[in-house]
Amino acid sequence: MLSRSRCVSRAFSRSLSAFQKVRCWLRVVLFLAGVSLCQGPGYPDSRKIDDVITVKTPAFAESVTEGDVRWEKAVGDTVAEDEVVCEIETDKTSVQVPSPANGVIEALLVPDGGKVEGGTPLFTLRKTGAAPAKAKPPEAPAAAAPKQTSIPTQMPPVPSPSQPLASKPVMSAVKPTAAPPVAEPGAGKGLRSEHREKMNRMRQRIAQRLKEAQNTCAMLTTFNEIDMRCFLKKHNLKLGFMSAFVKASAFALQEQPVVNAVIDDAAKEVVYRDYIDISVAVATPRGLVVPVIRNVEAMNYADIERAISELGEKARKNELAIEDMDGGTFTISNGGVFGSLFGTPIINPPQSAILGMHGIFDRPVAVGGKVEVRPMMYVALTYDHRLIDGREAVTFLRKIKAAVEDPRVLLLDL
Repeated sequence: MLSRSRCVSRAFSRSLSAFQKVRCWLRVVLFLAGVSLCQGPGYPDSRKIDDVITVKTPAFAESVTEGDVRWEKAVGDTVAEDEVVCEIETDKTSVQVPSPANGVIEALLVPDGGKVEGGTPLFTLRKTGAAPAKAKPPEAPAAAAPKQTSIPTQMPPVPSPSQPLASKPVMSAVKPTAAPPVAEPGAGKGLRSEHREKMNRMRQRIAQRLKEAQNTCAMLTTFNEIDMRCFLKKHNLKLGFMSAFVKASAFALQEQPVVNAVIDDAAKEVVYRDYIDISVAVATPRGLVVPVIRNVEAMNYADIERAISELGEKARKNELAIEDMDGGTFTISNGGVFGSLFGTPIINPPQSAILGMHGIFDRPVAVGGKVEVRPMMYVALTYDHRLIDGREAVTFLRKIKAAVEDPRVLLLDL
């Protein structure tokens, strides 16, 4: 019995040794093939999961809660690092969302036009590690087929009446193009059509705020005209009309602080501001924006002109942030750049007044008992009559007129 058990034990040991040898050879073969025992060929490599990232909506400012997505790229597009993938339109501005790395867009998690909040997942990106190669411009046909006959630089001789006209051109490398189809006479006449476009969030917000201003404020407008003869060049800057009017408005606001104030309807109080932040209305393709120049009372003409240039450039490039448009105690709108002769601007709530500038046109005016032709501009001040009386409004506008026509008024404090 003991001898039989020893025989069984020896046979089992030989089988186990053979199995271990086979397993060892199998490990070598699979290692050379690039497959491990723990991970079969049907399972993806876990390291690739780390290459896919989810890009979320950036945080908005405190006054903005949501926005609409407008996609610039589609699924499968290759993007480079910092390339814009989508824009989020908010009530005040558009926020660009760039790609955090080089890669390929795998999925768009929000439909075009969908609403998102801060932190909402937008799209997934698979990193590639290399920037996408720029597409080469197509080569000219002449380079692809250099054996083609070139176009003659001189006109061919006109055949004489005795010579018959050739049925084919003598030298021509240009393929004849098919003639465009001739429209039937009267096909486009009397056509009456229309189409609709969805209002973007900025336009909806502008419409809402302007209507609120009409419903809330008791708006009244007073007018005057300004002689625009002299503007100076200083600090290597050509001083435009805006810098002069911004500076003159700051001077007039200090003289008439009620124009710089605002009504707090909830507390039934008047809030007087000791600082002057002037909003400058800028027209953009997406709508009207009003970036703010802060602490204008402490600026000179050159500082104001630089600030206007910087804000205007940011507005044209769609780079204005929410912080650039927050606040403001007084607004200036220059419709003269579009050739406006006369108009009544609407107050930008919660402010109490707005100055409207218009175009400069030569008009005959009485100067010292004589008629002279001068470049004149009409200006309009729309104000909230609940807070500002007519005397303060007219005095404010005359202060601006005096400061623009003669800048010495600012120095002499007249």
